[in-house]
Order: sequence, then C-alpha cells, then structure tokens
Amino acid sequence: MIPIKDEYQLAAMREAGRIAANVLRDACEWVKAGITTRELDEYAASRIRHYGCKSAFLGYEVQGRKYPCNVCISMNEEVVHGLAGKRKIVDGDIVSIDVGVCVEGFIGDNARTVIVGECPEEAQKLIEVTQEALYDGISRALPGNRVVDISAAVQNRVEANGFSIVREFVGHGVGEVVHEEPQIPNYVTGGDSPELRPGMTLAIEPMVNAGTPKVKFLPDGWSVVTRDGRPSAHWEHTIAVTEGEPEILTCPGPSPSESRAE
Repeated sequence: MIPIKDEYQLAAMREAGRIAANVLRDACEWVKAGITTRELDEYAASRIRHYGCKSAFLGYEVQGRKYPCNVCISMNEEVVHGLAGKRKIVDGDIVSIDVGVCVEGFIGDNARTVIVGECPEEAQKLIEVTQEALYDGISRALPGNRVVDISAAVQNRVEANGFSIVREFVGHGVGEVVHEEPQIPNYVTGGDSPELRPGMTLAIEPMVNAGTPKVKFLPDGWSVVTRDGRPSAHWEHTIAVTEGEPEILTCPGPSPSESRAE
C-alpha cells in the first residue's frame, strides 16, 4: 500500500522537509578543503541538534547492521552511503551529502553534490545534469501520471548527456519511515507502475555516474562506489503530489523548530 498523507501529516512533512533542507544547506556551506569527513558529519550532527530533531540515518538498520553516521557523505567515486572518517577533503573533490531528519515522527530527506574549489569539467557537467534530471523528474510528479513518468524524465536527461544511471538504488516514498512504497527507479522498467495521487510524498533522487552504471560495495559494507572509479553525483528532494503542480518539501527556510534550544 502507498500511504496517502492527510493535511495534518502533510503539515508535519513540510516541517521535516524544511529542517532537512536547512541542515543540508548548512552542511554544504561548511564544506571546505582540509576538513575530514568525520568533522563534516559532526558539524551536520550539531546542526541537527540545533534544529531540535534527530538524524533519520544514524542507527538505521539493514540486515542486522546499523548505519554509524549522522549523514551520508560520499566523495568523488563514492555513489551513496559513504561513511565519515579520517579522509580529508581536498580542492577538486566533489562531495555528496545526504541528510535525513526525523521531526515529531516524520522524515525529511534530501541530498546535494557540491564542488570543493575547482573540479574537472566532466565532474562539473555531471553535477549539473544530475540536478537537472532531478527537476525533470519532479516536474512529472503530477496527479494521474505514473511513477514511470518520473523515471523516464530522469533517464532521458541523464542519457542524453552521455552519463549513466545507477540501477541498484532508487528513489522511494517517505513519511513516517525513511523508505515507504512506492519505489521510484531513475530508469524505465517493465511491469506495472503505480498511479500518482494527491497526498503521496516521494523522495526523488537521481544517482548518476560519469562512466559505467555498475557499482560495488567497499569492505565497510556500506559505502557504494563506481566500478570504474569515475565520479558520481547525487541530488534529492522530498516532494508531495498535489491536485496541481508538485510541492517541493525540502526547501530551506524558517520554521517553528528553529526556536528550539540545542
């Protein structure tokens, strides 16, 4: 079953989305050469506390293993779920930050890839195309359309620019848990595709590689990297399907929670 949110739940999702976007904005602005990914994770954790909420990722359990970081930080060839540690950020790196927060029982989830200093032209274009693909997908999240319409819009933008789409990880519904139905592939698949209805809240998140779409896990069991070592980019918004145009819930801005003390 695909959850349909009522007005109360949508209001709660807006609050979670604003705070997730604020944390992501703060973390992206703080990224700089010379810091470690552990320091970046700790800074993001301090911002999560500042806004009076909790990380939706810290302790998230998959097959008996719990994710050990507050946010997901993935650099260069890392696609998603990178682990914070001693690795230093240097000029020329691209850094993907994925932030999920839980606010009074509801989840806001968003991600962005940023450039540190100057990076190769290919990586710059990769980031731009991934962002464009995200907004193409969002534009198709209309009542009466189907999930496949989102998938096709993302795929068309990515492949028209010579990049490739990760198949192993997809977007998803989001609400009272991080992953709800439906799954939202970034490419067209066969079979039935759910119809989009007002009240659905979705995390649309293209994960795009410069080279091969193939990925592999590192020995830590979490970090996913490109098989060819070429860069990857990741952009994500949580949106709500409405009676008209889709509403992006993960937009930074003031919210009641900003008045909470740490």
